[in-house]
Amino acid sequence: MSDFQIPFLSSLVGLLAEVMRVCLEFCYKMTEDLRFPSYGIAIIVLTVIIKTLLLPLALKQIRSMKAMQAIQPEMQKIQKKYKNDPQKLREEMGKLYKENGASPLSGCLPLLIQMPFLISIYYALQGFSYDPAHESFLWLESLAVPDETYILPILSAASTFIISWQTTPKDAPSNQKTMLLMMPVMIGWMSLNFPSGLVIYWIVCNLYQLVQQTIMYWGEMKKRIGGKAPKGTLTVHGDNQPKAEVKKKKIIRKKVIKKVVKKPADAPKDENKEASPSKAEAPEKVKEPAGDEKPAKAEVPAKSTGEADEK
Repeated sequence: MSDFQIPFLSSLVGLLAEVMRVCLEFCYKMTEDLRFPSYGIAIIVLTVIIKTLLLPLALKQIRSMKAMQAIQPEMQKIQKKYKNDPQKLREEMGKLYKENGASPLSGCLPLLIQMPFLISIYYALQGFSYDPAHESFLWLESLAVPDETYILPILSAASTFIISWQTTPKDAPSNQKTMLLMMPVMIGWMSLNFPSGLVIYWIVCNLYQLVQQTIMYWGEMKKRIGGKAPKGTLTVHGDNQPKAEVKKKKIIRKKVIKKVVKKPADAPKDENKEASPSKAEAPEKVKEPAGDEKPAKAEVPAKSTGEADEK
Protein backbone atom coordinates (compact mmCIF):
# COMPACT_ATOMS: atom_id res chain seq x y z
CA MET A 1 0.00 0.00 0.00
CA SER A 2 3.03 2.28 -0.24
CA ASP A 3 1.70 3.65 -3.55
CA PHE A 4 -0.91 5.70 -1.72
CA GLN A 5 0.42 8.82 0.01
CA ILE A 6 -3.00 9.91 1.33
CA PRO A 7 -3.58 8.17 4.70
CA PHE A 8 -7.37 8.01 4.39
CA LEU A 9 -7.26 6.59 0.86
CA SER A 10 -4.56 4.10 1.84
CA SER A 11 -6.61 2.88 4.81
CA LEU A 12 -9.79 2.65 2.74
CA VAL A 13 -8.12 0.65 -0.04
CA GLY A 14 -6.40 -1.60 2.51
CA LEU A 15 -9.73 -2.32 4.21
CA LEU A 16 -11.49 -2.98 0.91
CA ALA A 17 -8.64 -5.23 -0.27
CA GLU A 18 -9.07 -7.37 2.84
CA VAL A 19 -12.83 -7.52 2.24
CA MET A 20 -12.18 -8.62 -1.36
CA ARG A 21 -9.89 -11.43 -0.18
CA VAL A 22 -12.60 -12.66 2.18
CA CYS A 23 -15.19 -12.48 -0.61
CA LEU A 24 -12.90 -14.38 -2.97
CA GLU A 25 -12.43 -17.12 -0.40
CA PHE A 26 -16.21 -17.26 0.06
CA CYS A 27 -16.74 -17.62 -3.71
CA TYR A 28 -14.11 -20.36 -3.77
CA LYS A 29 -15.90 -22.21 -0.94
CA MET A 30 -19.07 -22.06 -3.04
CA THR A 31 -17.29 -23.82 -5.91
CA GLU A 32 -16.05 -26.41 -3.42
CA ASP A 33 -19.60 -27.02 -2.20
CA LEU A 34 -20.60 -27.57 -5.84
CA ARG A 35 -17.79 -30.17 -6.04
CA PHE A 36 -15.97 -28.17 -8.67
CA PRO A 37 -13.32 -26.18 -6.79
CA SER A 38 -11.82 -23.46 -9.00
CA TYR A 39 -10.22 -20.13 -8.18
CA GLY A 40 -10.75 -19.04 -11.77
CA ILE A 41 -14.53 -19.42 -11.48
CA ALA A 42 -14.41 -17.74 -8.05
CA ILE A 43 -12.66 -14.70 -9.59
CA ILE A 44 -15.26 -14.51 -12.38
CA VAL A 45 -18.18 -14.74 -9.91
CA LEU A 46 -16.65 -12.09 -7.62
CA THR A 47 -16.04 -9.76 -10.58
CA VAL A 48 -19.64 -10.06 -11.77
CA ILE A 49 -20.92 -9.34 -8.23
CA ILE A 50 -18.72 -6.23 -7.90
CA LYS A 51 -19.69 -4.88 -11.34
CA THR A 52 -23.39 -5.47 -10.62
CA LEU A 53 -23.17 -3.55 -7.34
CA LEU A 54 -21.45 -0.66 -9.13
CA LEU A 55 -23.85 -0.80 -12.11
CA PRO A 56 -26.01 2.24 -11.12
CA LEU A 57 -22.89 4.42 -10.92
CA ALA A 58 -21.60 3.09 -14.23
CA LEU A 59 -24.91 3.81 -15.98
CA LYS A 60 -24.99 7.33 -14.57
CA GLN A 61 -21.47 7.89 -15.87
CA ILE A 62 -22.42 6.65 -19.38
CA ARG A 63 -25.55 8.85 -19.50
CA SER A 64 -23.54 11.89 -18.45
CA MET A 65 -20.89 11.13 -21.05
CA LYS A 66 -23.52 10.77 -23.79
CA ALA A 67 -25.16 14.05 -22.75
CA MET A 68 -21.81 15.86 -22.96
CA GLN A 69 -21.10 14.31 -26.37
CA ALA A 70 -24.52 15.38 -27.63
CA ILE A 71 -23.92 19.07 -26.93
CA GLN A 72 -20.36 19.21 -28.29
CA PRO A 73 -21.40 21.03 -31.51
CA GLU A 74 -23.33 23.66 -29.51
CA MET A 75 -20.41 24.05 -27.10
CA GLN A 76 -18.02 24.71 -29.98
CA LYS A 77 -20.36 27.37 -31.41
CA ILE A 78 -20.63 29.14 -28.04
CA GLN A 79 -16.86 28.99 -27.46
CA LYS A 80 -16.23 30.48 -30.89
CA LYS A 81 -18.88 33.19 -30.47
CA TYR A 82 -17.84 34.38 -27.00
CA LYS A 83 -14.11 33.63 -27.06
CA ASN A 84 -13.33 37.26 -26.14
CA ASP A 85 -15.96 37.48 -23.38
CA PRO A 86 -15.18 34.91 -20.62
CA GLN A 87 -18.09 35.96 -18.39
CA LYS A 88 -20.67 35.65 -21.18
CA LEU A 89 -19.07 32.36 -22.21
CA ARG A 90 -19.53 30.93 -18.70
CA GLU A 91 -23.16 32.11 -18.61
CA GLU A 92 -24.03 30.58 -21.99
CA MET A 93 -22.25 27.32 -21.17
CA GLY A 94 -24.13 27.13 -17.88
CA LYS A 95 -27.45 27.60 -19.70
CA LEU A 96 -26.51 24.90 -22.21
CA TYR A 97 -25.62 22.43 -19.43
CA LYS A 98 -28.87 23.19 -17.59
CA GLU A 99 -31.10 22.83 -20.68
CA ASN A 100 -29.58 19.44 -21.58
CA GLY A 101 -29.16 18.06 -18.06
CA ALA A 102 -25.39 17.74 -18.55
CA SER A 103 -22.44 18.55 -16.34
CA PRO A 104 -18.70 18.16 -16.99
CA LEU A 105 -18.21 16.92 -13.42
CA SER A 106 -21.18 14.54 -13.18
CA GLY A 107 -19.34 11.87 -15.17
CA CYS A 108 -16.25 12.06 -12.94
CA LEU A 109 -18.01 11.49 -9.61
CA PRO A 110 -19.24 7.92 -10.33
CA LEU A 111 -15.78 7.02 -11.65
CA LEU A 112 -14.10 8.39 -8.50
CA ILE A 113 -16.44 6.31 -6.33
CA GLN A 114 -15.62 3.16 -8.31
CA MET A 115 -11.84 3.63 -8.21
CA PRO A 116 -11.24 2.43 -4.60
CA PHE A 117 -13.09 -0.83 -5.38
CA LEU A 118 -11.09 -1.40 -8.56
CA ILE A 119 -7.78 -0.69 -6.83
CA SER A 120 -8.67 -2.87 -3.84
CA ILE A 121 -9.49 -5.91 -6.00
CA TYR A 122 -6.16 -5.33 -7.76
CA TYR A 123 -4.28 -5.57 -4.45
CA ALA A 124 -6.45 -8.46 -3.26
CA LEU A 125 -5.53 -10.56 -6.31
CA GLN A 126 -1.95 -9.30 -6.57
CA GLY A 127 -0.80 -11.01 -3.40
CA PHE A 128 -3.45 -13.71 -3.03
CA SER A 129 -2.32 -17.14 -1.79
CA TYR A 130 -3.92 -19.82 -3.94
CA ASP A 131 -4.34 -23.43 -2.91
CA PRO A 132 -1.71 -25.24 -5.04
CA ALA A 133 -4.16 -28.10 -5.65
CA HIS A 134 -6.70 -25.84 -7.39
CA GLU A 135 -4.77 -22.81 -8.67
CA SER A 136 -4.83 -24.00 -12.30
CA PHE A 137 -7.59 -22.83 -14.64
CA LEU A 138 -8.27 -23.83 -18.25
CA TRP A 139 -4.86 -23.78 -20.02
CA LEU A 140 -3.22 -21.89 -17.13
CA GLU A 141 -1.04 -23.87 -14.75
CA SER A 142 -1.26 -21.19 -12.06
CA LEU A 143 -3.32 -18.03 -11.59
CA ALA A 144 -0.48 -16.51 -9.54
CA VAL A 145 1.91 -16.18 -12.52
CA PRO A 146 1.63 -14.40 -15.91
CA ASP A 147 0.19 -16.20 -18.92
CA GLU A 148 3.10 -17.46 -21.03
CA THR A 149 0.85 -18.23 -24.01
CA TYR A 150 -0.04 -14.49 -24.42
CA ILE A 151 -3.72 -15.38 -24.83
CA LEU A 152 -4.87 -13.38 -21.79
CA PRO A 153 -2.81 -10.26 -22.68
CA ILE A 154 -4.26 -10.32 -26.22
CA LEU A 155 -7.81 -10.70 -24.87
CA SER A 156 -7.31 -7.87 -22.38
CA ALA A 157 -5.98 -5.54 -25.11
CA ALA A 158 -8.76 -6.48 -27.57
CA SER A 159 -11.57 -6.02 -25.04
CA THR A 160 -10.11 -2.66 -23.95
CA PHE A 161 -10.01 -1.49 -27.56
CA ILE A 162 -13.65 -2.47 -28.22
CA ILE A 163 -15.10 -0.68 -25.18
CA SER A 164 -13.00 2.41 -26.01
CA TRP A 165 -14.14 2.33 -29.64
CA GLN A 166 -17.79 2.22 -28.56
CA THR A 167 -17.55 5.55 -26.75
CA THR A 168 -15.28 7.35 -29.23
CA PRO A 169 -17.07 9.46 -31.90
CA LYS A 170 -16.12 8.87 -35.51
CA ASP A 171 -15.01 12.49 -35.94
CA ALA A 172 -13.17 12.64 -32.60
CA PRO A 173 -10.02 14.79 -32.30
CA SER A 174 -6.72 13.21 -33.30
CA ASN A 175 -5.44 13.01 -29.71
CA GLN A 176 -8.55 11.05 -28.68
CA LYS A 177 -8.06 8.65 -31.60
CA THR A 178 -4.43 8.21 -30.56
CA MET A 179 -5.53 7.27 -27.04
CA LEU A 180 -7.96 4.78 -28.58
CA LEU A 181 -4.94 2.89 -29.95
CA MET A 182 -2.45 3.55 -27.16
CA MET A 183 -4.63 2.43 -24.24
CA PRO A 184 -5.14 -1.19 -25.44
CA VAL A 185 -1.44 -1.51 -26.25
CA MET A 186 -0.51 -0.30 -22.75
CA ILE A 187 -3.03 -2.65 -21.08
CA GLY A 188 -1.78 -5.60 -23.16
CA TRP A 189 1.83 -4.82 -22.26
CA MET A 190 1.05 -4.60 -18.52
CA SER A 191 -0.90 -7.87 -18.72
CA LEU A 192 2.31 -9.63 -19.78
CA ASN A 193 3.68 -9.10 -16.25
CA PHE A 194 0.50 -9.29 -14.15
CA PRO A 195 -0.68 -12.52 -12.49
CA SER A 196 -3.18 -14.42 -14.64
CA GLY A 197 -5.88 -14.13 -11.97
CA LEU A 198 -5.69 -10.33 -12.12
CA VAL A 199 -5.82 -10.33 -15.95
CA ILE A 200 -8.91 -12.59 -15.84
CA TYR A 201 -10.54 -10.05 -13.54
CA TRP A 202 -9.74 -7.26 -16.02
CA ILE A 203 -11.11 -9.20 -19.00
CA VAL A 204 -14.36 -10.07 -17.20
CA CYS A 205 -14.75 -6.40 -16.20
CA ASN A 206 -14.34 -5.39 -19.84
CA LEU A 207 -16.84 -7.99 -21.06
CA TYR A 208 -19.40 -6.83 -18.47
CA GLN A 209 -18.87 -3.21 -19.50
CA LEU A 210 -19.06 -4.23 -23.17
CA VAL A 211 -22.56 -5.64 -22.63
CA GLN A 212 -23.88 -2.58 -20.77
CA GLN A 213 -22.36 -0.15 -23.29
CA THR A 214 -23.73 -2.14 -26.22
CA ILE A 215 -27.22 -1.75 -24.74
CA MET A 216 -26.74 1.97 -24.06
CA TYR A 217 -25.10 2.77 -27.42
CA TRP A 218 -27.02 0.32 -29.62
CA GLY A 219 -28.58 2.95 -31.91
CA GLU A 220 -25.29 4.77 -32.48
CA MET A 221 -23.37 1.52 -33.06
CA LYS A 222 -25.83 0.44 -35.76
CA LYS A 223 -25.29 3.75 -37.56
CA ARG A 224 -21.51 3.50 -37.35
CA ILE A 225 -21.31 -0.15 -38.43
CA GLY A 226 -23.83 0.39 -41.23
CA GLY A 227 -21.86 3.32 -42.64
CA LYS A 228 -24.46 5.89 -41.59
CA ALA A 229 -22.64 7.41 -38.68
CA PRO A 230 -23.97 10.71 -37.34
CA LYS A 231 -22.06 13.76 -38.54
CA GLY A 232 -21.45 15.01 -35.02
CA THR A 233 -21.09 12.89 -31.94
CA LEU A 234 -22.95 10.09 -30.24
CA THR A 235 -26.20 11.55 -28.93
CA VAL A 236 -28.80 10.87 -26.31
CA HIS A 237 -31.73 10.64 -28.73
CA GLY A 238 -30.20 8.50 -31.49
CA ASP A 239 -29.94 11.45 -33.92
CA ASN A 240 -27.55 14.37 -34.04
CA GLN A 241 -29.60 16.87 -32.07
CA PRO A 242 -29.04 17.91 -28.45
CA LYS A 243 -31.82 17.40 -25.95
CA ALA A 244 -32.69 21.12 -25.74
CA GLU A 245 -32.90 21.42 -29.54
CA VAL A 246 -35.33 18.50 -29.78
CA LYS A 247 -37.46 19.96 -26.98
CA LYS A 248 -37.52 23.37 -28.71
CA LYS A 249 -38.71 21.83 -31.99
CA LYS A 250 -41.51 19.96 -30.20
CA ILE A 251 -42.74 23.22 -28.61
CA ILE A 252 -42.72 25.00 -32.00
CA ARG A 253 -44.63 22.11 -33.57
CA LYS A 254 -47.29 22.30 -30.84
CA LYS A 255 -47.72 26.06 -31.37
CA VAL A 256 -48.21 25.58 -35.11
CA ILE A 257 -50.87 22.92 -34.49
CA LYS A 258 -52.70 25.23 -32.05
CA LYS A 259 -52.75 28.05 -34.62
CA VAL A 260 -54.25 25.75 -37.26
CA VAL A 261 -56.95 24.46 -34.92
CA LYS A 262 -57.80 27.96 -33.62
CA LYS A 263 -61.05 29.58 -35.00
CA PRO A 264 -60.46 32.14 -37.76
CA ALA A 265 -63.06 34.62 -36.42
CA ASP A 266 -61.45 37.60 -34.73
CA ALA A 267 -64.66 38.99 -33.18
CA PRO A 268 -65.35 38.49 -29.49
CA LYS A 269 -67.34 35.47 -28.44
CA ASP A 270 -70.35 37.52 -27.16
CA GLU A 271 -70.80 39.35 -30.48
CA ASN A 272 -70.61 36.07 -32.39
CA LYS A 273 -73.39 34.66 -30.29
CA GLU A 274 -75.65 37.67 -31.02
CA ALA A 275 -74.88 37.71 -34.73
CA SER A 276 -75.50 34.05 -35.40
CA PRO A 277 -78.71 32.53 -34.00
CA SER A 278 -78.42 29.37 -32.03
CA LYS A 279 -79.71 26.07 -33.24
CA ALA A 280 -82.70 26.29 -30.92
CA GLU A 281 -83.75 29.74 -32.29
CA ALA A 282 -83.12 28.97 -35.98
CA PRO A 283 -86.34 29.29 -38.14
CA GLU A 284 -87.83 26.14 -39.55
CA LYS A 285 -87.23 25.53 -43.21
CA VAL A 286 -90.33 25.36 -45.46
CA LYS A 287 -90.76 21.88 -46.79
CA GLU A 288 -90.55 21.92 -50.58
CA PRO A 289 -92.98 19.77 -52.62
CA ALA A 290 -91.57 16.54 -53.86
CA GLY A 291 -92.02 15.39 -57.49
CA ASP A 292 -95.25 16.50 -59.32
CA GLU A 293 -97.09 17.26 -56.14
CA LYS A 294 -98.60 20.75 -56.32
CA PRO A 295 -98.42 23.04 -53.37
CA ALA A 296 -101.66 23.23 -51.43
CA LYS A 297 -103.55 26.54 -51.70
CA ALA A 298 -103.97 28.47 -48.58
CA GLU A 299 -107.47 28.19 -47.20
CA VAL A 300 -109.44 31.43 -47.28
CA PRO A 301 -111.87 31.80 -44.40
CA ALA A 302 -115.56 31.81 -45.52
CA LYS A 303 -117.31 35.17 -45.45
CA SER A 304 -120.25 35.55 -43.17
CA THR A 305 -123.86 35.79 -44.65
CA GLY A 306 -124.30 39.32 -43.45
CA GLU A 307 -121.28 40.59 -45.31
CA ALA A 308 -122.44 38.88 -48.57
CA ASP A 309 -125.95 40.50 -48.42
CA GLU A 310 -124.47 43.93 -47.87
CA LYS A 311 -122.39 43.57 -51.07
